[in-house]
This record gives sequence, C-alpha cells and structure tokens, in this order.
Amino acid sequence: MVIPATKGTRRYTIDMKTTSKVRVSIRISKVRHILSVDTERTRRKLTVQLEEIFHIASDYARGKIDRVTVEDGKKRPLTIVERQHWARIAAYTAQIISNIAKGIDERQINLGLDKLEAMLNTKAAAGP
Repeated sequence: MVIPATKGTRRYTIDMKTTSKVRVSIRISKVRHILSVDTERTRRKLTVQLEEIFHIASDYARGKIDRVTVEDGKKRPLTIVERQHWARIAAYTAQIISNIAKGIDERQINLGLDKLEAMLNTKAAAGP
C-alpha cells in the first residue's frame, strides 16, 4: 500500500510494506547516481534528495512518525534510543548538505554518503 505524503513543499511516498531503512537507502542510491553527472545541477539535485532524507529522519526523531513497521508487517512504537539514532542520521545529513553548499567534492561527498549509509545500517541499541 503506497501512501502519498505531502508536507509543505516536500513530497514523498511512504510504502507501508518497506521499512524506513530501505526507503532512506533507496534515496542514498539515488544521490550516488546523481553525483556522477553535472556539477551545479548535481548540487541542486543532491540538496533536494538529502533534504528529503533529512526530513524523513527528523520526522522519526521528533515523533511525527511514531510507529514503524517490522518485518512481520506489524507496527510498533519507536523507542527513545531509535529516535536518538534517527536524530544522529538527520544531523549528519545536515552536515553533508552544508558541505555541498560550500563546494562540491565528489570524493568527500561519497565518503559522507558511505558514513550515512553505515549509520543507517547499524541498529539502535534497542532496535528491531
């Protein structure tokens, strides 16, 4: 079941069958693909994609999205530790956006994306 979500000027769809990690991971893959094209256009596209990642992560961290779907399809509330984990992901994403605004260095951005993906793939202490 796909639910369109609109918040201000942000638009993204939430597929209730996929986990949040998968959705963010897909966006990271899109960012990597965009990175290999054109500098200024790339900077704009990267910023848009990373802002979407930031908003998703911050929505989890602030409690706007208060339940997650686990592998068996059931929903459960987020723990405090998981919210803190999403807050770290949001903060690191903001750092990457800031670095892109200062100047585009493909190698540095790729290293940042690698770290962001590693953070995403590590479980929070009380994670599923």
